[in-house]
Amino acid sequence: MSRPVDAVLALAAEFLGERLTTNAALREQHSHGEDALPHALPDAVAFVASTEEASKLLALCNAHGVPVVPFGAGTSLEGHVTPVRGGITIDLSRMTDIIEVNAADMDCRIQPGVTRQGLNAHLRDQGLFFPVDPGSVCTIGGMCATRASGTAAVRYGTIRENVLGLTVVLADGRVIKTGGRVRKSSTGYDLTRLFIGSEGTLGIITEITLRLHGIPEAISAAVCQFDSMAGAVETVIAVMQAGIPVARIELIDEVQMGASITYSKLVGLAPVPTLFLEFHGTPQGVAEQAGLAEAISGDFGGQGFRWATDPAERTHLWQARHDAYWAGLALKPGHRGMTTDAVVPISRLAEAILGVKEDIAASGLTAPMVGHVGDGNFHTIILVSDEPGAVERAFELDRKIVARALALGGSCSGEHGVGIGKREFLEQEHGPEALAVMRSLKTAMDPKAIMNPGKLFLN
Repeated sequence: MSRPVDAVLALAAEFLGERLTTNAALREQHSHGEDALPHALPDAVAFVASTEEASKLLALCNAHGVPVVPFGAGTSLEGHVTPVRGGITIDLSRMTDIIEVNAADMDCRIQPGVTRQGLNAHLRDQGLFFPVDPGSVCTIGGMCATRASGTAAVRYGTIRENVLGLTVVLADGRVIKTGGRVRKSSTGYDLTRLFIGSEGTLGIITEITLRLHGIPEAISAAVCQFDSMAGAVETVIAVMQAGIPVARIELIDEVQMGASITYSKLVGLAPVPTLFLEFHGTPQGVAEQAGLAEAISGDFGGQGFRWATDPAERTHLWQARHDAYWAGLALKPGHRGMTTDAVVPISRLAEAILGVKEDIAASGLTAPMVGHVGDGNFHTIILVSDEPGAVERAFELDRKIVARALALGGSCSGEHGVGIGKREFLEQEHGPEALAVMRSLKTAMDPKAIMNPGKLFLN
């Protein structure tokens, strides 16, 4: 008996050709992201190259009730790209055109498969850059879908603040444009923000208009180490409350620091709680900012504060921070990483982090900690073995971490999104009425529930 997906594949092959595939290896590659959740194979993978192709394919899938899952770089951490109900994975990674750059207005229009690294390489000679840095090679379309942020959000904001407009293909194949190039508008519903963080459940983003920023005249990076986690966290709170305009302020605990020293070959640093900071501005300004941060860190037991403007040294330090996930996994070869993503108000950061450290110790699990702590966001990488019950133990620790964050007025996810992994916390965080409104939006825009089913909501 012919399946609905077979009818879609036959019709879509007419305009996608060999870019529509049922190859086993490619289906396996698209069965998961960078998470510890169970994999699920799509029936096929479609590599689309334009808004028009995405529109045709979605119209077909909607007509036949075939599930669709958008896919970028596959680096998401909450099961967003896992096709839990089969169907067709629409891979947007080949849509890499930088369509236009408007240097005078400091904006650009790109396709969703462009990465932050690729965009900044293109912009460098124009004195501009795109600052949202999740710490891995992500597509900007995927960053929009998950409402990503990262290391520089404390100064430049998240992806939400840096997107001016979108082109979106809806579930039935219709194409809409949201927002525009202007920095403000008071007309109509803010559809751009509706799709930012919608995780592919309402439509597929095929073009993005981004806000850009000028490359700072001077950049300095600093590192400071502490005998205690409490001292490091209190330093973060004091720096933020003092109004020092740090561009990045990252916390690494002693477990993660030990892993990073080995993995990234960091010289002259000890496996103790450590802050990584970065300052942007004029040469005089960054020197003043670093001096103020050093003075504050000294009040809380900070030692060995050193800062440098040398690009090679800065790059090495931040590469070590970006490699933290892989360094953490290297602590226990053969283990997978389950990454938590709690965020709390900055005034409750010490209470949250020190409490989570107690939870980790009580669990008996290895879970190095890192965080974009300038905005109250921190992660643990819970290392999970293949032993029976290991995943359940990790989820138990994750639930304790989330419970602490919510009790302190925080959120279960500061930047990774909900996907599959955080669905159970959504009603607890937002309440049943708000969740009912979200469901009604989903039903109105995707009545056949083909768009990334099984994500955000438990059923």
